[in-house]
Amino acid sequence: MLREKIATDMRDAMKAREQLRVGTLRMLMAAVKNVEVERLRELSDDEVLDVVAREAKRHRESIEAFEKGGRTDLVEKESGELAVLEAYLPAKLSDEELSGLVDEAIADSGASTPKQMGEVMKALMPKVRGRADGAQVSALVKARLGA
Repeated sequence: MLREKIATDMRDAMKAREQLRVGTLRMLMAAVKNVEVERLRELSDDEVLDVVAREAKRHRESIEAFEKGGRTDLVEKESGELAVLEAYLPAKLSDEELSGLVDEAIADSGASTPKQMGEVMKALMPKVRGRADGAQVSALVKARLGA
């Protein structure tokens, strides 16, 4: 299980005294535990992957904000933590792969107007989970449907 791999990697990082990695994995394990407490059960690998993706997105947003604020020290820290998190995410889809999946979802759903975007997104998001940014997917679907 992914949760166990993260815990093992955290112990290995502690032994190797990799402070950035230890801190990042502790934060990730705490986020996973919080979701488990909310749902009153242990998370599946897909659910843990969702937590990792959410934390990675939060770090990307922080990096962007710190860059705007000129805080290069914090940008470096967040970038290092993001690199640790990305090791647990599946490989990102290329633009061509994502375009193909969007076209396939539009064809499968029979959507032709912007009002049918929800149907396309509902079919598409499970296929791209953790491998593409939701905003990027949404923008591509809007463009294809002429919104």
